[in-house]
Amino acid sequence: MKFAKMAAAAAVVSLSMATSAIAFDPANTECIAPANPGGGWDFTCRQVGKTLQDLSLVPGTMQVVNLAGGGGGVAYAEVVNKRNEENNLIVAASSATATRLAQGAYPGNTMDQVRWVGAVGADYGVIAVAKDSPVQTLPELIDMIKADPTSVSIAGGSAVGGWDHLKVLLAANKAGVDDVRVIKYVAFDGGGEAVTQLLAGSVQAFTGDASEAKGFVDSGDIRVIAVLAPERLEGDFASFPTAKEQGIDVIGANWRGFYAPGGMSDDAYNYWVESVGKVYDSAEWKDVMAQNGLAPLDLRGDEFQDFVADSVASITDLSKKIGILK
Repeated sequence: MKFAKMAAAAAVVSLSMATSAIAFDPANTECIAPANPGGGWDFTCRQVGKTLQDLSLVPGTMQVVNLAGGGGGVAYAEVVNKRNEENNLIVAASSATATRLAQGAYPGNTMDQVRWVGAVGADYGVIAVAKDSPVQTLPELIDMIKADPTSVSIAGGSAVGGWDHLKVLLAANKAGVDDVRVIKYVAFDGGGEAVTQLLAGSVQAFTGDASEAKGFVDSGDIRVIAVLAPERLEGDFASFPTAKEQGIDVIGANWRGFYAPGGMSDDAYNYWVESVGKVYDSAEWKDVMAQNGLAPLDLRGDEFQDFVADSVASITDLSKKIGILK
């Protein structure tokens, strides 16, 4: 996929503006995570918010507000319809956001109604099982689905047809499941809820991203059976096999970044573009990336706007190929 290749090859995009040139003084800053605590959007808000504070790029503490619902649609509609001109607000976004926009799942909303700020990395997808699951490899899970599709339910933090769902469909298709519509996918508002259902035994597997799985991996509650990356990740994820090395050649890269209200002033927008860029450039953020399996992806301002537009177009095409869109 074009946007996944970009995630692997993206180079540093420099900013030409200087802090002194931006006439905006932030106050009472807020980041909306469009899901319940524990998922990838929550991770993005809280980790970037903390780094913004640590680098003294925002005054005091950045407030994180969880606004779940509709696979991010509730938050998107809130920003577009009620908070369109706010300057102190940013919202966590990802490939899941682009997926929902591509599929028209945010009724009446399009990507050009907001301003796209920047990316802070790419989060490769994972497929995991509970620690005591008899399933040891991705091919074993796929074989169970082929033998009896009703016997395997897979939970994810995006809506049906969303990015978590698409990752499983792509893997199954690559593994020889001809009609991927037989895959039983159960949607939850965030990866945290999806893992909770896995641990409760309500589902047999979890599909999500490396960052949202990290805490559950560290606690020993889940076991990653496949990383959807072109090669093994570094750091704490180095021990987890890729789908590719198990004979299933699939890549699922979830970019992570932010959008802002469409009516935000240019000064405020430039401030957020530069500040998020400074987070990405910092040693503190490089440590966060290494600890959470994030791969490099540095896109800011107009570059990021173009990247999201390309992602939406690519996902629209993919959704048509696998029958989600006509």
